[in-house]
Amino acid sequence: MANFMTLLRILLVLPIAVSILSDRNGVALILTILGALTDLVDGKVARKNGGSGDVGKLLDPFADKVFVLSILIALIEVGVVSSIPVILLLLREFSVSLLRSISASQGMVFGASQLGKLKTFTEFLALIFLLAGYQVGTYILWLSVGVAYLSFYDYVRSYLKAFTGVNYP
Repeated sequence: MANFMTLLRILLVLPIAVSILSDRNGVALILTILGALTDLVDGKVARKNGGSGDVGKLLDPFADKVFVLSILIALIEVGVVSSIPVILLLLREFSVSLLRSISASQGMVFGASQLGKLKTFTEFLALIFLLAGYQVGTYILWLSVGVAYLSFYDYVRSYLKAFTGVNYP
Protein backbone atom coordinates (compact mmCIF):
# COMPACT_ATOMS: atom_id res chain seq x y z
CA MET A 1 0.00 0.00 0.00
CA ALA A 2 2.81 2.44 0.90
CA ASN A 3 4.59 1.81 -2.41
CA PHE A 4 1.29 2.31 -4.27
CA MET A 5 0.92 5.75 -2.66
CA THR A 6 4.48 6.54 -3.67
CA LEU A 7 3.81 5.54 -7.28
CA LEU A 8 0.63 7.63 -7.27
CA ARG A 9 2.75 10.68 -6.38
CA ILE A 10 4.89 10.05 -9.47
CA LEU A 11 1.77 9.61 -11.65
CA LEU A 12 0.42 12.98 -10.48
CA VAL A 13 3.43 14.82 -11.92
CA LEU A 14 2.25 15.00 -15.52
CA PRO A 15 -1.29 16.26 -14.79
CA ILE A 16 0.15 18.84 -12.39
CA ALA A 17 2.71 20.05 -14.93
CA VAL A 18 0.09 20.22 -17.69
CA SER A 19 -2.21 22.18 -15.36
CA ILE A 20 0.55 24.67 -14.56
CA LEU A 21 1.49 25.09 -18.22
CA SER A 22 -2.20 25.52 -19.09
CA ASP A 23 -2.61 28.27 -16.48
CA ARG A 24 -4.90 26.11 -14.33
CA ASN A 25 -3.09 26.64 -11.04
CA GLY A 26 -6.20 25.76 -9.02
CA VAL A 27 -6.17 22.24 -10.47
CA ALA A 28 -2.39 22.05 -10.01
CA LEU A 29 -2.76 23.19 -6.40
CA ILE A 30 -5.38 20.54 -5.58
CA LEU A 31 -3.31 17.79 -7.23
CA THR A 32 -0.16 18.99 -5.45
CA ILE A 33 -1.92 18.86 -2.08
CA LEU A 34 -3.10 15.35 -2.99
CA GLY A 35 0.51 14.41 -3.84
CA ALA A 36 1.75 15.82 -0.53
CA LEU A 37 -0.93 13.80 1.27
CA THR A 38 0.23 10.60 -0.47
CA ASP A 39 3.68 11.23 1.02
CA LEU A 40 2.15 11.60 4.47
CA VAL A 41 -0.03 8.50 4.07
CA ASP A 42 2.72 6.26 2.67
CA GLY A 43 4.93 7.23 5.62
CA LYS A 44 2.20 6.37 8.13
CA VAL A 45 1.42 3.08 6.39
CA ALA A 46 5.11 2.14 6.28
CA ARG A 47 5.57 2.91 10.00
CA LYS A 48 2.42 0.95 10.86
CA ASN A 49 3.79 -2.05 8.96
CA GLY A 50 7.18 -1.87 10.66
CA GLY A 51 9.04 -0.01 7.93
CA SER A 52 8.90 0.35 4.21
CA GLY A 53 11.66 -2.10 3.29
CA ASP A 54 14.63 -1.36 1.07
CA VAL A 55 12.48 -0.74 -2.03
CA GLY A 56 10.36 1.80 -0.19
CA LYS A 57 13.45 3.48 1.27
CA LEU A 58 14.72 4.06 -2.27
CA LEU A 59 11.40 4.62 -4.06
CA ASP A 60 9.94 7.24 -1.69
CA PRO A 61 12.84 9.72 -1.96
CA PHE A 62 12.90 9.17 -5.74
CA ALA A 63 9.18 9.98 -5.95
CA ASP A 64 9.69 13.09 -3.83
CA LYS A 65 12.48 14.29 -6.13
CA VAL A 66 10.47 13.66 -9.31
CA PHE A 67 7.38 15.30 -7.81
CA VAL A 68 9.02 18.45 -6.43
CA LEU A 69 11.55 19.09 -9.18
CA SER A 70 9.08 18.51 -12.03
CA ILE A 71 6.61 20.96 -10.54
CA LEU A 72 9.38 23.50 -9.93
CA ILE A 73 10.55 23.17 -13.55
CA ALA A 74 6.98 23.81 -14.75
CA LEU A 75 6.88 26.86 -12.48
CA ILE A 76 10.14 28.11 -14.02
CA GLU A 77 8.56 27.70 -17.46
CA VAL A 78 5.67 30.01 -16.54
CA GLY A 79 7.91 32.54 -14.78
CA VAL A 80 6.77 31.90 -11.20
CA VAL A 81 10.13 30.60 -9.91
CA SER A 82 13.73 31.55 -10.57
CA SER A 83 15.96 28.78 -11.90
CA ILE A 84 18.68 29.35 -9.27
CA PRO A 85 17.00 27.61 -6.28
CA VAL A 86 15.88 24.81 -8.57
CA ILE A 87 19.42 24.29 -9.89
CA LEU A 88 20.71 24.23 -6.31
CA LEU A 89 18.08 21.64 -5.39
CA LEU A 90 18.95 19.56 -8.48
CA LEU A 91 22.63 19.56 -7.53
CA ARG A 92 21.79 18.47 -4.00
CA GLU A 93 19.43 15.75 -5.20
CA PHE A 94 21.96 14.34 -7.69
CA SER A 95 24.60 14.35 -4.94
CA VAL A 96 22.36 12.53 -2.46
CA SER A 97 21.35 10.03 -5.17
CA LEU A 98 25.03 9.35 -5.90
CA LEU A 99 25.73 8.86 -2.20
CA ARG A 100 22.73 6.51 -1.85
CA SER A 101 23.91 4.52 -4.90
CA ILE A 102 27.40 4.16 -3.48
CA SER A 103 25.93 3.12 -0.14
CA ALA A 104 23.59 0.59 -1.77
CA SER A 105 26.50 -0.91 -3.72
CA GLN A 106 28.21 -1.45 -0.36
CA GLY A 107 25.13 -3.13 1.13
CA MET A 108 23.79 -0.17 3.11
CA VAL A 109 20.46 1.51 2.39
CA PHE A 110 19.87 4.89 3.98
CA GLY A 111 16.30 5.96 4.56
CA ALA A 112 15.26 9.58 4.82
CA SER A 113 16.72 11.45 7.78
CA GLN A 114 14.68 13.85 9.89
CA LEU A 115 16.36 16.76 8.07
CA GLY A 116 15.52 15.10 4.75
CA LYS A 117 11.89 14.84 5.82
CA LEU A 118 11.94 18.50 6.87
CA LYS A 119 13.39 19.41 3.46
CA THR A 120 10.58 17.59 1.69
CA PHE A 121 7.99 19.23 3.94
CA THR A 122 9.34 22.71 3.21
CA GLU A 123 9.46 21.93 -0.51
CA PHE A 124 5.83 20.78 -0.51
CA LEU A 125 4.85 23.84 1.51
CA ALA A 126 6.67 26.11 -0.95
CA LEU A 127 4.88 24.46 -3.89
CA ILE A 128 1.49 24.93 -2.25
CA PHE A 129 2.10 28.61 -1.54
CA LEU A 130 3.60 29.23 -4.99
CA LEU A 131 0.65 27.58 -6.74
CA ALA A 132 -1.77 29.52 -4.54
CA GLY A 133 -0.05 32.72 -5.72
CA TYR A 134 1.53 33.77 -2.42
CA GLN A 135 4.99 35.40 -2.53
CA VAL A 136 5.91 33.72 0.76
CA GLY A 137 6.28 30.53 -1.32
CA THR A 138 9.51 31.97 -2.78
CA TYR A 139 10.95 32.49 0.71
CA ILE A 140 9.90 29.01 1.78
CA LEU A 141 11.56 27.63 -1.37
CA TRP A 142 14.84 29.32 -0.39
CA LEU A 143 14.40 27.95 3.14
CA SER A 144 14.04 24.47 1.65
CA VAL A 145 17.33 24.99 -0.23
CA GLY A 146 19.06 25.73 3.07
CA VAL A 147 17.48 22.71 4.76
CA ALA A 148 18.42 20.60 1.72
CA TYR A 149 22.09 21.38 2.13
CA LEU A 150 21.97 20.81 5.89
CA SER A 151 20.42 17.42 5.26
CA PHE A 152 23.05 16.65 2.60
CA TYR A 153 25.75 17.34 5.17
CA ASP A 154 23.89 15.01 7.55
CA TYR A 155 23.78 12.24 4.90
CA VAL A 156 27.53 12.62 4.24
CA ARG A 157 28.22 12.42 7.99
CA SER A 158 26.05 9.30 8.33
CA TYR A 159 27.72 7.66 5.35
CA LEU A 160 31.22 8.38 6.64
CA LYS A 161 30.32 7.12 10.11
CA ALA A 162 28.78 3.91 8.72
CA PHE A 163 31.82 3.10 6.59
CA THR A 164 34.70 4.44 8.66
CA GLY A 165 33.29 4.24 12.18
CA VAL A 166 34.44 7.81 12.81
CA ASN A 167 32.06 10.45 14.13
CA TYR A 168 32.42 13.58 12.03
CA PRO A 169 31.20 16.95 13.29
